[in-house]
Amino acid sequence: MNLKSLNIKLILGLSYLIIILTGLFFLFSVVDIKDLMSYEFIRLNKDIILKYKNENFLLLTTTFFIFVIIWILCLGFALPVLIFSGFVFGKWWGILIILTSTTIGATLLYFLAGFFFRDLIAQKLATKFSKLKDFFIKNDILYFTIFRFIGGGGVPFAVQNVLPVLFNMSIKNYFLATFFGSAPSMFVTVSLGSGIEKVIEQNTEFNISNILSSPEIYVPIIAFSFILIIAFIIKKFYFKQ
Repeated sequence: MNLKSLNIKLILGLSYLIIILTGLFFLFSVVDIKDLMSYEFIRLNKDIILKYKNENFLLLTTTFFIFVIIWILCLGFALPVLIFSGFVFGKWWGILIILTSTTIGATLLYFLAGFFFRDLIAQKLATKFSKLKDFFIKNDILYFTIFRFIGGGGVPFAVQNVLPVLFNMSIKNYFLATFFGSAPSMFVTVSLGSGIEKVIEQNTEFNISNILSSPEIYVPIIAFSFILIIAFIIKKFYFKQ
């Protein structure tokens, strides 16, 4: 790599980091995290959000779709946008929107990370995840699909998104493995978000017994527990050290 190419990568990489930090700064300047965790705040604003969705479905869908892509590029957690997607768009539209947007965001992040930060990722992660190399060499799309399905075995979502940089996985295989591997757990989480919307509609006060007794809530929780059990079994048999 010549000096000119290195300088260009450095400039673009720093620009990317500045955009991420600026975006996060403005996000947390506008949004009060305490409000987002408040049942009363969510209940009072639910009708406003859903009314706006019904009147501006295409605009809200497009805006949310782009936001999720940027959110994933900024190393954001998947859980909040999954819950929000189910809460606002329902199970079926919600999973279609969120699964597609997170997959695109993760793929773009993977491409950018491989282009700008390959050496840094190798330095930080290569030793820790060296035992996965044999699996990826055998069949990268199969094992990364399984890896996504089991939630990365506890690996943070942002790290999952850049981990295949270590194994030079193709963009096409990465996209397909991410889409299909993430679908089951994401659908359950989106269903949980949809269930929360229905529970809030039926209850004016937060009551844990009402929430847990609702099939819209306990069915996704049971399904998620089932996925965790399957993931544990798969990890034991397919990712044995």
